[in-house]
Amino acid sequence: MGRKVTLATCSLNQWAMDFEGNIQRILQSIKEAKSRGATYRLGPELEISGYGCADHFFESDTFLHSFQVLACLLKSPVCQDILCDVGMPVMHKNVAYNCRVFFLNKKILLIRPKLALADNGNYRETRWFTAWTKLRRTEDYFLPRIIQEITGQKRVPFGDGVVSTIDTCIGSEICEELWAPNCGHIAMGLDGVEIITNSSGSYHELRKAHIRVDLIKSATAKSGGIYMLANQKGCDGDRVYYDGCALIAINGAIVAQGSQFSLKDVEVLTATLDLEDVRAYRNSLRSRCVQAASSEAYSRISTEFALSSDDDVGIPSYQPIQWCFHTPEEEISLGPACWLWDYLRRSGQGGFFLALSGGIDSSSTACIVASMCHLVCQAAKQGDFQVIQDARKIIGDSEYVPADPQELANRLFTTCYMGSENSSAETKDRAKKLAEQIGSYHIEINIDIAVKALLTIFMTVMGVMPRFRAHGGTLRENLAMQNVQARVRMVLAYLFAQLTLWARGRSGGLLVLGSANVDESLRGYLTKYDCSSADINPIGGISKTDLRTFIQYCVNKFGFTALERIYKAPPTAELEPLSEGQLAQTDEADMGMTYSELSVYGKLRKQSGCGPYSMFCKLLHIWRETCSPSQVAGKVKHFFRSYSINRHKMTVLTPSYHAESYSPDDNRFDHRQFLYNVKWSWQFRNIDEQVKRMESQQMQDKDPTQNKIIGPDRQHHHSPTGSSSSGGESDLHGGHRQGGGFGVLVSHGVEVTDNKRKEINPPASWPVSHKKTNVDQPVIMNF
Repeated sequence: MGRKVTLATCSLNQWAMDFEGNIQRILQSIKEAKSRGATYRLGPELEISGYGCADHFFESDTFLHSFQVLACLLKSPVCQDILCDVGMPVMHKNVAYNCRVFFLNKKILLIRPKLALADNGNYRETRWFTAWTKLRRTEDYFLPRIIQEITGQKRVPFGDGVVSTIDTCIGSEICEELWAPNCGHIAMGLDGVEIITNSSGSYHELRKAHIRVDLIKSATAKSGGIYMLANQKGCDGDRVYYDGCALIAINGAIVAQGSQFSLKDVEVLTATLDLEDVRAYRNSLRSRCVQAASSEAYSRISTEFALSSDDDVGIPSYQPIQWCFHTPEEEISLGPACWLWDYLRRSGQGGFFLALSGGIDSSSTACIVASMCHLVCQAAKQGDFQVIQDARKIIGDSEYVPADPQELANRLFTTCYMGSENSSAETKDRAKKLAEQIGSYHIEINIDIAVKALLTIFMTVMGVMPRFRAHGGTLRENLAMQNVQARVRMVLAYLFAQLTLWARGRSGGLLVLGSANVDESLRGYLTKYDCSSADINPIGGISKTDLRTFIQYCVNKFGFTALERIYKAPPTAELEPLSEGQLAQTDEADMGMTYSELSVYGKLRKQSGCGPYSMFCKLLHIWRETCSPSQVAGKVKHFFRSYSINRHKMTVLTPSYHAESYSPDDNRFDHRQFLYNVKWSWQFRNIDEQVKRMESQQMQDKDPTQNKIIGPDRQHHHSPTGSSSSGGESDLHGGHRQGGGFGVLVSHGVEVTDNKRKEINPPASWPVSHKKTNVDQPVIMNF
């Protein structure tokens, strides 16, 4: 009696709209599954067309070509004598569905549409598809003629059904259905479905992998059964990286784990499992048996095919394993590196160009490219022909085999230190040492000539020459002097990216890499159209805090000791004149907040859905040991003013690797306006009133006879707009407001307690505008 089944799932590096490449990878996965004795093969979501086709799903061609690929699969000898489960878009009664197609020996058994569509995060499935709502029901689907000619069928079942073989029953979930509260695997399990599959298009986010693993373990522990997950892997043409992690589980235990990050285009995972283990486990769950006895039946599509063989006693079954998770530092090292490789080989370019400043951000980008070079050499050493072929195409050498990461980096990675009179010898040396250790082709240029040429044009036309603040200029002049340097660097970056390989005697161009992190983008601490403007950015979705730990990881992993000096150095843009050869400008002082604070703001704004008032209320408790209510109010208001003033920059943000759930990416992930009333008068007034109540209560607790806050600055409690002036915020036009506080913290660093005033020093992390300042001095925001 057959009882053991060999099942195959896979991770495929599919590419949206690449039907030619997609079918080859599907066929390779089926071939590998059969070679390992599998009788059932599961593939990723929408694997025929590619998951990320987006608005191409509005085109009839996409459906036509998907059926053409299906026709090729049905006819292929590779697909015979194995039950295949593939993903593709299907139009039924003029409605588009995201579907699974089960076929066996040139016959389609079932077309199963998705029941729950993903619309959160980067997902927008309801824009293109409709969820199937007729639960446990199927109806006739009329096949197109190109399929009828192969299968001899005119109609096949379409809907929420399951496939019943001679020896077991298979049911399907599609990605989001596993996450949905009313998930189908429980109902299918109660109806006797023993093998439940999930085809997914799940992308990588830092610290997310355990969620899907826990869901699957919980699902099979609660109701028993076999659960299989297939997922796409790689960059299919967009900002996300699909991170594989194909797995097979049984009765709450993982028995097979696929890789999360890999350069392999096709990864097949198989396991041989005993169906009697499922039956015994389920029968032991007495409460489950009671519920199963009254469960509603699914529509079953039967086939005279067995997944098991008659003589399988000698076949060993798999044993449980412990899932191995990557650390966040490993995820940063591997995920963006694989994404960069996919983008490079599919773009047809000859490598990467990076403006390497010697700071944390650009060094992190450089380290990710170095990690990519290590992965390529490792894959080539293991005999991955596709990787070797791609490397030869990029380098332009038909005999080339990548073996040394440093040598490979020298061929495809150009770094450039763009110094100016405001740059220090320290950052120049740090960049040079890191480039040497990575192996990149490193050049050094000075941008002063180009900057002076632009300023000369301005002076010739306008008759005045702007100056730095350190030389007596205004804040507006100072900002313009910084921005012209930053924007010159972008122009030079693209010039060198286009011509560097030509100058070295090679064909092709270079992709320009950006190096702005997610926190700076959220705050808007970047110059529009400067070196943050690039072709792609591998760290644009990663926080500064995570990048710092990643830098430490790279010291140990790759031996890049130059990073030790970079880690210890204060982050700086080096756009203002040096003071006696030393830095006079740091990022946190410029921003008026620390990077750790920015991470907190970002998570509360996006993950927790907080506006100014809600964020203030939460931070009152989070920071209660270090900040008074009025200090928290000032910090929150400063963040929201800075964020809203600079939000327009997100509309031109360089396409970045999505890694963090509080990314401000305006393209698809974080949909918000980019023109704000930056005074936030209503919201800030709510904060002010709450601070007033809290601090009034504090005063009464100290002195019951004190019913109100007394202080010379009390009359300035509200600005004309209703905003508290304790934050010392600047408006969009550079106006600067000052005024009184709320009894504990007031303007100009004055504290009022028990009718007395005393000078206090604001926290170092506060913006300059929160400290003693000339009331008439304007604050100009960075555009």
